[in-house]
Amino acid sequence: MTIVHKRSFGQRYAFVVVAVIFCALLISSAMRSAPGVLMLPLQNAFGWGRDTISLSAAIGILIYGLAGPFAAALMERIGLRRTVLAALALMSVSTASSLLMTQPWHLMLTWGIVSGIATGSVAAVLGATIVNRWFTTNRGLVMGLMSASTATGTLIFLPAMAALAESGGWQTVVIAIAIAAALLIPLVYFLVPERPGAIGLTRFGAKSDEVPEPPRAAQRGFLTETFTILRNAAATRTFWFLFATFFICGFTTNGLIGTHLIAFCGDHGIPEVQAAGLLALMGVFDLIGTTFSGWLTDRFDPRKLLFVYYGVRGLSLLYLPYSGFSGVSLTIFAVFYGLDWIATVPPTLKLANEKFGDRSGPIVFGWVLAGHQAGGATAAFLGGFMREWQGNYTMAFLLAGTTGLVAAAIAMMINREKPEPMLREKLA
Repeated sequence: MTIVHKRSFGQRYAFVVVAVIFCALLISSAMRSAPGVLMLPLQNAFGWGRDTISLSAAIGILIYGLAGPFAAALMERIGLRRTVLAALALMSVSTASSLLMTQPWHLMLTWGIVSGIATGSVAAVLGATIVNRWFTTNRGLVMGLMSASTATGTLIFLPAMAALAESGGWQTVVIAIAIAAALLIPLVYFLVPERPGAIGLTRFGAKSDEVPEPPRAAQRGFLTETFTILRNAAATRTFWFLFATFFICGFTTNGLIGTHLIAFCGDHGIPEVQAAGLLALMGVFDLIGTTFSGWLTDRFDPRKLLFVYYGVRGLSLLYLPYSGFSGVSLTIFAVFYGLDWIATVPPTLKLANEKFGDRSGPIVFGWVLAGHQAGGATAAFLGGFMREWQGNYTMAFLLAGTTGLVAAAIAMMINREKPEPMLREKLA
């Protein structure tokens, strides 16, 4: 598509960019969830223990969370499009390379280290950067849509990948992900400009006389900048409140529900495929809930939204162990919990942008997202530990429900007053 054709869309071309990035986020989330589906097939194929396979998944989750803030800074330094293209190429190459693995360290390298770097670069921080560069209005709605893609892809693709693994072995899942990531590379190259000004446009919703924002001058390396922004942000209470709430967000979603819900259902006699379908149902309602959350974020106090989201999540987790695990009660839980799965992202990003600015906000949000993954890793380990220790998951879910209520209280403590000019200058 030529520049002339892109310009013919006007400001609406921002939605073309969103559509391509949405697809990239879907593939990234599918790859991040694949180790759960591949655990038994890899165990049967290579004789590796679940602890070995789980370790590769844990490494991937940890690096996924840590890569975010560095990816956001890298987008400012070498360009968003180059960063995304490199990440998609890494996804495809690392996944395809695992077809040749014969030793456990091959699994750690491909599905742990390299995939963690790649998927961490195509995650929520990418959505935040796109929103800040391409939109002045409807930011919450667009961020809600792209945030939903990360969780929805994880949940919806689980049954499909499980079916592929069952019919064709673990190799079919690997090949499918590698091809999907590779097919997105030309779409990103031809359809995603660096920023609106690169094709003579302004951001969606901007006034006609808006002057395009120039790229930031490369005065320091992206590693230095990433840690400098963290140091300055960490001097504020707002950062730690956001970090704490997002730690709990990860603790109560992908860490506990994403890792242990199928096993929890199995303890109550529910087949694995049916439990996976329950997660898929959550994914459908997550797409609705998180997109709607973005719309609400454009109109209401984000702190109050977080209060409601974390409060409802906490109460639903306290309810689940005593739900009876009937078809009706689990469906009700899946609907309400799915609507709330990652609805916290749009209001959290808005608070980060308000406090730290449009340029530094995505990098700060990346560090907050690292807290989300740390919370997820903690819950994944703690849930399994408590299950082995007590023989059931009841206490783990009650603990998670209580932390949800704590996060609701913390959200209302966040100060929305505009930051001091010096803080904005330091973060810029």
